Amino acid sequence: MKRRHIAALMALSASLLVAIPAAHADALDQFRSFVAGTRSASGEFVQRVVRQDSAAPGKVQLSKESSGTFQFSRPGKFIWTYRKPYEQVLQADGVKLYIYDKDLNQVTVRKLGNALGSSPAAILFGSNDLETNFTLKDGGTREGMAWLQATPKSKDTTFEQIGIGLRDGVPAAMELRDSFGQVTLLSFTKFEKNPALPATHYRFVAPKGADVLEQ
Repeated sequence: MKRRHIAALMALSASLLVAIPAAHADALDQFRSFVAGTRSASGEFVQRVVRQDSAAPGKVQLSKESSGTFQFSRPGKFIWTYRKPYEQVLQADGVKLYIYDKDLNQVTVRKLGNALGSSPAAILFGSNDLETNFTLKDGGTREGMAWLQATPKSKDTTFEQIGIGLRDGVPAAMELRDSFGQVTLLSFTKFEKNPALPATHYRFVAPKGADVLEQ
């Protein structure tokens, strides 16, 4: 489960539509306006992982549910916190990615570099030039949301396709489909657009006594 957390973040979303009335805009227009007008955001998420049931073709298996909170500031700064069923924090300061496992009291540090690239995280936390790394197109309407399909241009990525569901101009859900037939579902609530956060907000401080591993 913890590895799935990291993958789904490198997997995560965010805020209000600015310029185009959502009721009259397709998913692509809504999303472009959202990206252009959202420098930062905060909110809550619920994450589920769905797999095809090998014993019963056509049926799916739902893994245990995870939930937590997030904050991000473009480009490359975020705090993605799992609260349930156990605590884990993924935090980036624009230069490095810190993964803190509370149960192990261990911090893993990685260079952020171009890691966002064509990952789902780039949609939330990366630059505004998303069409450099993704092919974007409208995906129709379902479940009361207008869906956008984002296909990574790079072949060096775990995810084959990413769906973004927008409701009234707000990204309300994401579907992350990987090359193994697994689907990670994210739903978002309680968005706050462009909150005022201090410059030090994304500076990571290792918990007392934690082991710090550099990779």
